[in-house]
Amino acid sequence: MNLPSSFPLVKHQKLGCGAVNERSRHLVSTMAEPTNTPMPASTPVPASTPRSSSPLQQYSIPSLTPNATTATIPLWPSTTSSPDTATRKPQRPIVLHIGDPIKYNPDTYAEFNAAFEVIRPPTPERERNELIRALKEERWGHFSAIFRPFWGTGGEMGRWDAELIDLLPSSVKVFASAGAGFDWADTKLLGERGIIYCNSGLAAAEAVADFSVAMIISTFRHLPWCMNAATFPYLMSSSDARSTFRECHARATAASHNPRGHTLGLIGFGNIGQQIAAKMGNPAFGMKIAYYDVVRKPAAVESELRATFYEKLEGLMKVSDCVVLCTPASADGRPIITAERLGYLRPGTRFVNIARGSLVDEEALADALDSGVVGAAALDVHMDEPSVNERLVRMVTGLGFDDRGQHPGRVMLTCHNAGGTVETHVGFEELSMRNILRVVRDGGEAVTPVNLHWLREKKGV
Repeated sequence: MNLPSSFPLVKHQKLGCGAVNERSRHLVSTMAEPTNTPMPASTPVPASTPRSSSPLQQYSIPSLTPNATTATIPLWPSTTSSPDTATRKPQRPIVLHIGDPIKYNPDTYAEFNAAFEVIRPPTPERERNELIRALKEERWGHFSAIFRPFWGTGGEMGRWDAELIDLLPSSVKVFASAGAGFDWADTKLLGERGIIYCNSGLAAAEAVADFSVAMIISTFRHLPWCMNAATFPYLMSSSDARSTFRECHARATAASHNPRGHTLGLIGFGNIGQQIAAKMGNPAFGMKIAYYDVVRKPAAVESELRATFYEKLEGLMKVSDCVVLCTPASADGRPIITAERLGYLRPGTRFVNIARGSLVDEEALADALDSGVVGAAALDVHMDEPSVNERLVRMVTGLGFDDRGQHPGRVMLTCHNAGGTVETHVGFEELSMRNILRVVRDGGEAVTPVNLHWLREKKGV
């Protein structure tokens, strides 16, 4: 069920110390059947297709007014850890809540809290060693789900690997987390244990796609060069600030192009890839859309987005004027973008990464930028976050032409910001709760599972 284009913006009012959604009950009813993440009415996009392991259903994420106020909502306090949790029989299924309290969806949390006994361990109990101790002693009883509504907290224990997963009680059915990526958990092992892992990629898809548009434009218009030339000399009290400005004004034109008519190659064509295609293939930008994915999308989706499928990554990279990496991290942790694959590009091709830093050999990318094989790049994610590759940093901050005649500011670097909006976090909360309600309370299918194929293989389906 897609929301109509006339669907009103959600209004908020202050209540106590929380921002309460006065239309929340209506939104809960509209979200009973999942739909695609809402897009502006002027942007034609079909229902984005899920991963091959996900059920063929989509989900709607509410939007907020720009001036909405938000705060932690202590209206339904969660149970904290206590010695007798494991010994008494719970009246409702237990949900282990790791991370901060919810902030944005009080009505959904009221429904969630009515259905479950929510236990939220304090931060010290979420540290790895203490968490291991707690799981061994069954401190929180036989809980049915793990709930992580925020990406910034709830990760104190580090990666969910065999050391942690093997200690989970057999009662656990679902692990629902904020965030689009899921390389922080061994989803294969979870699946083999019969635990569904649900991410919240649908909630972040529009924010990431919007950020990608800015990065794509940057690679065509060399925004770091233009911005640095106007500001850096003054910040450094440089005597040649005006000449730097004039040089960029005169010379950036010869290196800049309009995106229209160029081929945008998308590596990965899930929810984010399809929203990027809808925005950049729209008449407003007029780019040609090509994509590579391990699973080809239905003909109706390709037709609606005017997207051309390439069976091999090599073929996609050879025809692209700008390549955008928007696919999950590799299961084996190896990069997809290597020196060999960068060699498939035509000289001057642009490159954008809004996926995972581990997918790119950054030294090989720096070499390709030095040689001119890659003309410009934009990276929101990095191999060794929060550290950033120093060679790439130098390509951002330079003001003059290098000894190869390459212009400065060929790279845009950001701090893993693409999905970071208030609306995204509203969706993270809502979607995580809805996944657990669907599986544990309703006995139904999860909204956004990513590892169902591992459960099926375990069951021999």
